[in-house]
Amino acid sequence: MSKGQLTTESYPEMTNRVLRPFLSRPERVLDLFAGCGGLALGFEAAGFQTLGFEANPDCCATYNANLHGRCTEQFLTRDTLFPDAEVIIGGPPCQPFSVGGNQMGLEDARDGFPAFISAVEQLHPRLWMFENVRGLLYKNRWYLDEIIQRLERLGYVVEVKLLNASHYLVPQNRERIIVVGHKGGYKFPEKSSEVVTVGQALGGFLFAEPVEGKYLTESMDRYVAKYEKASKCINPRDLDPNRPSRTVTCRNLGGATGDMQRIKLPSGRRRRLTVREGARLQSFPDWFEFVGPEGSQFDQVGNAVAPMFAFALAKSIASYLDGAQFLENISIQERWSLIQGSLELVGS
Repeated sequence: MSKGQLTTESYPEMTNRVLRPFLSRPERVLDLFAGCGGLALGFEAAGFQTLGFEANPDCCATYNANLHGRCTEQFLTRDTLFPDAEVIIGGPPCQPFSVGGNQMGLEDARDGFPAFISAVEQLHPRLWMFENVRGLLYKNRWYLDEIIQRLERLGYVVEVKLLNASHYLVPQNRERIIVVGHKGGYKFPEKSSEVVTVGQALGGFLFAEPVEGKYLTESMDRYVAKYEKASKCINPRDLDPNRPSRTVTCRNLGGATGDMQRIKLPSGRRRRLTVREGARLQSFPDWFEFVGPEGSQFDQVGNAVAPMFAFALAKSIASYLDGAQFLENISIQERWSLIQGSLELVGS
């Protein structure tokens, strides 16, 4: 992406052009817990072949309707056998493991990470990567440490970064942790010099009053005012066209009135976002179609990895694969975390 790209074309034009699947690389990318294909779209736009696995039928249908790779509808476990791949990516779901839960961690059969770790153990990819919510760095850091320890033992340098999708041409403040396992030489993508605003992403949608739109009633408006006062809301929940949006979620796309992502129209009316508008804030191109009822489509959009963010990650991984000088095992072990190093000393 060249500097100043959005001065010559609109944001929707840019995403429609950049996020086009094509096959130009030899590596196969295994996409676990693939959702509707936001992560895979970024990788296919960077030239990779993808192969998805996802338990939700609507997500699988969306993936298969839009991408070159195929998505298999399957619930993944640690016993699942995976096809060969040089790269593994995904967004493993975290089941309840908080202080209030059972804290079973990787022993919890409902959790997605045992399957992801099993895939790495089976295939020994050249690189693996997973994305997750920022809470895994803080309240549940003990669990992230456990995951890192398991993956390091499989022979990888593991690096963790908290990245904001707004730094990678996504019109949304969306912080996610990115964890990458490699053999030495991987570099995270550089931030873009441009920041994309809601206005650039939504354009004329900010003024549209479609007949089928879902508008707030006067009683809802009163509730919103009461909600924002009670929650001491500094910034109103109405979308600000001059900045990136707050994080798009399933809940605030199709859920509660007080917290929902909404447009305040020039007429003074407020309305809920459409699926397409939510998808624009997630950086999906307009040609990408979602399958299923509206509620399912909102869930798919809210849960997805923003494709432009995924594209930046995919390009950084392509650079690694093209130019990496892999480390010897002893050098990799020297870069293991302090926790992992102590475990090795105890076990030796």
